[in-house]
Amino acid sequence: MIKTRFTELFGVEHPIAQGGMQWVGTAELVAAVADAGALGFLTALTQPSPEALVKEIARTREMTDKPFGVNLTILPAITPPPYAEYRQAIIESGIKAVETAGYKPQEHVDAFKAHGIKVIHKCTAVRHALSAERMGVDAISIDGFECAGHPGEDDIPGLILIPAAADKVKIPMLASGGFGDGRGLVAALALGAEGINMGTRFCATKEAPIHDGIKQAIVANDERATELLFRSYRNTARVARNSVAMEAVQIEREGNPFEAIAHLVKGARGREGLENGDPEHGIWTAGMVQGLIHDIPSVAELVERIVGDAEALIGERLAGLVATRERANA
Repeated sequence: MIKTRFTELFGVEHPIAQGGMQWVGTAELVAAVADAGALGFLTALTQPSPEALVKEIARTREMTDKPFGVNLTILPAITPPPYAEYRQAIIESGIKAVETAGYKPQEHVDAFKAHGIKVIHKCTAVRHALSAERMGVDAISIDGFECAGHPGEDDIPGLILIPAAADKVKIPMLASGGFGDGRGLVAALALGAEGINMGTRFCATKEAPIHDGIKQAIVANDERATELLFRSYRNTARVARNSVAMEAVQIEREGNPFEAIAHLVKGARGREGLENGDPEHGIWTAGMVQGLIHDIPSVAELVERIVGDAEALIGERLAGLVATRERANA
């Protein structure tokens, strides 16, 4: 069993988290992650209202008695969601762990901390991680350039970003972006993280609430099968490569404003694709880790495999390499 500051702080068995994923972080997946001994997060804004979030939290509790949390992502918008109301729904529901992400979360962090809720904040740069630490969060998730969704604008891959953050950040840190197996977990621990945060890998599980056609597309795709959207708008997003994404990228590269691609990338269209199983229907989020995904196990099978492979790597292969060196110097 692998124990870290993360497992101790959040009361989970394994150093693995399932972060917030729009349209995917629902009770079915989160409860399965919790039962497997990892930390799952419901995605607050997947629910159409704060009242619906309260019901989804209650539904998750009916499925598991293990710890789980809620993700609240704060993004600037012309008409923003009622973030304060979602926050209050989380607090009043007795949630003990929250994953925050996005723009200036101080107000929300303060409110959560005032109610004894532990907060993990997602960051894409060392400077953001240090800012979150000063803000008072309990842990951070550092997202490398390989990640699905928003990798930031610095384009720093995890092999550099994780140890660079570990050199400066004092609170526990999860590594995110490109993780999907035991090798990745061992690498993350070696680089200074206290565990891993996975999104795309959890999408390709039996319990993920998306159509099997999308899961099969993830398995079929390789590490090259992503596109970077919104680069010119300074809001980069990594999504699965398909005809819709490629068309949007081409229009954007021609110097057109966001309005020219809005019909292609709108969230409702992407959600329809996740539900009907057509990987060409709209934009859907996926990371480079697709190249390491070759099956669709249950969440329990996946977590057990990752931890088992990691323990074997640490206890057998790596320990054997050190022993071999010692014998060579004898």
